[in-house]
Amino acid sequence: MTACPARRYLSPGHAWGRAGGPVKDTEQRTGLLYGIGAYGMWGLVPLFWPLLKPAGAIEILAHRMVWSLAVVGIALLALRRWGWIRELLREPRKLGLLTVAAAVITVNWGLYIWAVNSGQVVEASLGYFINPLVTIAMGVLLLKERLRPAQWAAVGIGFAAVVVLTIGYGRPPWISLVLAFSFAVYGLIKKKTNIGGLESLAAETAVQFLPALAYLLWLGSQGTLSFGAQGTGHAALLAATGLVTAVPLVCFGAAAIRVPLSTLGLLQYLAPVFQFALGIVYFHEAMPAERWAGFSLVWLALTVLTWDALRAARRTRAKAARLAAAAPVAGAPGAVKHPEPTV
Repeated sequence: MTACPARRYLSPGHAWGRAGGPVKDTEQRTGLLYGIGAYGMWGLVPLFWPLLKPAGAIEILAHRMVWSLAVVGIALLALRRWGWIRELLREPRKLGLLTVAAAVITVNWGLYIWAVNSGQVVEASLGYFINPLVTIAMGVLLLKERLRPAQWAAVGIGFAAVVVLTIGYGRPPWISLVLAFSFAVYGLIKKKTNIGGLESLAAETAVQFLPALAYLLWLGSQGTLSFGAQGTGHAALLAATGLVTAVPLVCFGAAAIRVPLSTLGLLQYLAPVFQFALGIVYFHEAMPAERWAGFSLVWLALTVLTWDALRAARRTRAKAARLAAAAPVAGAPGAVKHPEPTV
């Protein structure tokens, strides 16, 4: 997107530029639809993984890596976006961080697929509910960030929720914790690499490609590869894992440049809400009272966190508006006149 002037005055009846008016409203509505689409697809993906049985979780994961690189490669070819590869190869540190990111997201993807196909969708959804709390805690521990009182309260309530759920499950909710921490670490690495979503996925799946392909070839040599052995439809579904990975990410990228960060922060809860609902309604997973209590505490913590984020965003906007109003306008009485440059 190219930079636009703060406000572009047009003839009556025309839209403004990106800074205000109907054009901006249309952009934000489009971004909102992209965001709902991205998080909606991520929320409904538990319906897809069981279709890939009898393939095991590791084989599904390997197919996801291989076919994702194929899909992303086609997208980059169509968009002619290759310059970043040369720049990335000149930065060993960034390349190393993306390799670590690939390893971390491999753990996240693999565990999530296994959890869904082993009937633990609800516990998997909990991981993405508590992910914002884990991210905040990591910011304090690793980045020395300072929290507002409401954020401390949310983290404390989240910790209490984990204790209650540990009692309810009779064990720590390890699936939720590994999913939450792995995704938080992945987000932290992505923040440090500062590379676009499509390019990042291409780099990460390029790192994953050879080990994944080697594993699939090994399964084939053992006669245990399900690809092709279960019919054309099943093989097509395994190949579709590339689209299932890439399409929501593309929609998310389109949303991220069109809607405020606060809106994206609210939309992110759609995915675990859908996953939780599917676990209860579609997969008929048990939810005894102590689990309801633990989830309720998590939702309370997220409510406090969201309220605090919205309040902070309003204060920031109000402060920016006051500063803009106080700034002198060129040509107005009291405005500072700068001398014209001499030649």
